[in-house]
Amino acid sequence: MSEQFSLGLVVVGFNSDDLWGDFFSALDSSSLKPDYVVVVDNSPLPPNNVPSSQFFSVTTIHLPHNPGYGAAANMGVKELPANLSLIAIANADTVVAPDALRRLVDAEKEFSKTGVLGPAVFDSNGAIYPSARAIPGIRLGIGHALFGSFWPSNPWTRQYLGRYHSSETRSVGWLSGSFIMVNPEAFASIGGFDEGYFMFFEDVDLCFRLKQRGWRSVYVPQASVMHLGGHSTAQNMAEMVIAHHRSARHFLEKLYPALWQAPLRIGLSLGLAVRSAIVSRMYRRQSPL
Repeated sequence: MSEQFSLGLVVVGFNSDDLWGDFFSALDSSSLKPDYVVVVDNSPLPPNNVPSSQFFSVTTIHLPHNPGYGAAANMGVKELPANLSLIAIANADTVVAPDALRRLVDAEKEFSKTGVLGPAVFDSNGAIYPSARAIPGIRLGIGHALFGSFWPSNPWTRQYLGRYHSSETRSVGWLSGSFIMVNPEAFASIGGFDEGYFMFFEDVDLCFRLKQRGWRSVYVPQASVMHLGGHSTAQNMAEMVIAHHRSARHFLEKLYPALWQAPLRIGLSLGLAVRSAIVSRMYRRQSPL
């Protein structure tokens, strides 16, 4: 690593006052520390518990109108100094392992044209999350949507979710946006995240557009991050299902943009609308009165 190497980090939070302590404690204990950290908080009220650090500067931006994850991340990146070597983008509910940042940085040169790097992501129980997946085209998307819930080992879901038994660094379709590291040149070349996504699919879209420009998404399983996740009510889950399907429709419009593909887009949109209605209604029925 050259003496000129510099690392920025953007972390996006929403009602995350109980998370900042763990997030920053992990950064303080990291073997490689960022030089600059920008906190972008989408909460209605300003955050109360964002700590300072003796190791790096911390800037906080409050966006009470909550423009969504991708838009908040873009705002944070714009606040970082120019000419950084790499930029990490994270959810507030992630905790980096002590060597995670260094392992991600060290892996950048293993492939040419690396645009995004992502670690192995574990939940709070130590189970690995499928964070390095294939781009969900029509075959994989339909197969996973139809069979994934009751036949999780079906071939479409297995191909879509990816494999996690190997410790080999590898190029993949897309990486979970819960914690990624981006090449600033690559990120700027596509204008960052598409702010048309409020939540869900902004990470798929980012990696897809980078791939179109020749940049790779690289999974680094030797680096690890714990993603604590949120606990939503059934009503919140219904709204999340609707948002997920809306974002999926937006992505599929990009994936199949040609005029002759219009019937396919219409058919997929109708299918997503029906599935969204069925699944969200199921969650609403489970919601307590």
